[in-house]
Amino acid sequence: MSLTRREFMQMLAAASVAGFSLNNAFAADASKEGDKTAVKAPSNPYELPAFGNVSLMHYTDCHAQLLPIYFREPNVNLGIGSMKGAVPHLVGEHFLKKYGIEAGTMDAHAFTYIDYVEAAKKYGKVGGFAHLKTLVDQVRAQRPGSLLLDGGDTWQGSWTALKTNAQDMVDAQLALGVDVMTPHWEMTFGADRVKEIVEKDFAGKIDFVAQNVFSNDFDERVFEPFVIKEINGVPVAIIGQAFPYVPVANPKHMVADWSFGIRDDDMQQAVDDARSKGAKVVIMLSHNGMDVDLKMASKVTGIDAIMGGHTHDGVFQPVVVENSGGKTLVTNAGFNGKFLGVLDLDVKDGKVADFRYKLLPVFSNLLEANKDMQALIDKIREPYKKELAEELAVCDDVLYRRGNFNGTFDQLICDALMEGLDAPLAFSPGFRWGTSVLPGQPITFEHVADQTAITYGTVTRNEMTGETIKTILEDVADNLFNEDPYYQQGGDMVRVGGLKFTFDPTAKMGNRVSDMELGGKPLDAAKTYPVAGWASVQEEVKPNKQIWEVVADYLRDKKTIGKIELNTPKLKNVDGNEGLA
Repeated sequence: MSLTRREFMQMLAAASVAGFSLNNAFAADASKEGDKTAVKAPSNPYELPAFGNVSLMHYTDCHAQLLPIYFREPNVNLGIGSMKGAVPHLVGEHFLKKYGIEAGTMDAHAFTYIDYVEAAKKYGKVGGFAHLKTLVDQVRAQRPGSLLLDGGDTWQGSWTALKTNAQDMVDAQLALGVDVMTPHWEMTFGADRVKEIVEKDFAGKIDFVAQNVFSNDFDERVFEPFVIKEINGVPVAIIGQAFPYVPVANPKHMVADWSFGIRDDDMQQAVDDARSKGAKVVIMLSHNGMDVDLKMASKVTGIDAIMGGHTHDGVFQPVVVENSGGKTLVTNAGFNGKFLGVLDLDVKDGKVADFRYKLLPVFSNLLEANKDMQALIDKIREPYKKELAEELAVCDDVLYRRGNFNGTFDQLICDALMEGLDAPLAFSPGFRWGTSVLPGQPITFEHVADQTAITYGTVTRNEMTGETIKTILEDVADNLFNEDPYYQQGGDMVRVGGLKFTFDPTAKMGNRVSDMELGGKPLDAAKTYPVAGWASVQEEVKPNKQIWEVVADYLRDKKTIGKIELNTPKLKNVDGNEGLA
């Protein structure tokens, strides 16, 4: 049984009487170098003392999850080269040790996978826009003039988002009080739909900024690069950085007339322009991914803080990056509406003199649902409630997606593809979005949609040579494990069904994958094999079923699923890597 809000408050009261604090895990050790959370945290984790004169709230990568959900953090998030052992590539005990978080606490559960099932049963679900709205309003009441930033990947990731052409999330953003956003998966609804929302729904309400999106014909910016907002008399610039690799990671034809890219030279110019127009504080609202943000912070000067997303990393404290012009704070606010980042800045004499930062886990049991937001959510979901609630099967395992190489829900998708398309091998994209399901909890159609709801979900069955299969694995591996963050495109390794192989993340391009076997036999480079898949980025795809149909049919047929045999590669040269549990 999970804790109710009333039970939680009773526990806090009892602990207070006894002279103890239940919230030690929410307070960082102020004696540690670089810590800016020196104010002792109150017993209630959502009573966050105000600080300074400029405040920004930040959530990112909610992937259209309007309701509270379960989400298991990864136990594999390897860092390679200079990224080894560095934030955000720390999991489990390594994460707790880095930040001095006590095991068994709410923070330990929120930020790590440790004892996930039992902790999830104890603390309940996370996120939910009605609960997030309550927290946002509370923080705003404490910090007049504060801004709410949305880091993107907001319009995609649920059945209602797919069916309403993202209108559900647009309405939810407006109700939440978002001030500024930047995009990624938003682009998979197509350029026309993005422009329609920006020019109509958002007009005069939400600023949509992206300095790195240009038209192919005239090489002009498609969106405003930044907006300057005044907070308590301080001009604050918010510069947008859209996901740089949209035409590579997603179908290019959906944004055929637009180009993207990291464009750090253009970012520097945007920073300089914002400063020349009077901005005393410059914030980069980014969808680069944490490693890319860290490198950009070392190259581009004049950015006070990067509030980032894309890689779904819950970063407990900002990383302070030094560059030739000073220092830049780099944060990442997790995923699924599970966290709300609060950055407080003390601006004196036109410069940031000090800061405080808190990444608040949104425990839905501990926050009342905002009634108006809940009413909106209920209205959005009403036409789809019956199909979303269909119970398809039950599994003995916890189902999850996050992890560099595979997750149990990904494995289930691969198994469904191989059986449904009669193929000995399956590829499933290494998407990082998708909710979790506890053992014994009915797997509903909504859970399937949470893993598969995209605008290009057609399944495929192709004939590939062993050589082509290896090339695909090597290409994806380089996107994930290239030692230069600017060549990383986010996401995790493609999920593989049926194929066994060895993997060395420290090797160079073309040499990471070896010892490939299918059905107990070495994969023949010259032989052709049937390969099932989905989410092709090609414009022309042979008509077929949608992935959610294939997975739902598979679950309906099985009804009960025991322990899932996770197909992960044999890893080499990863001993001592703190991104591996």
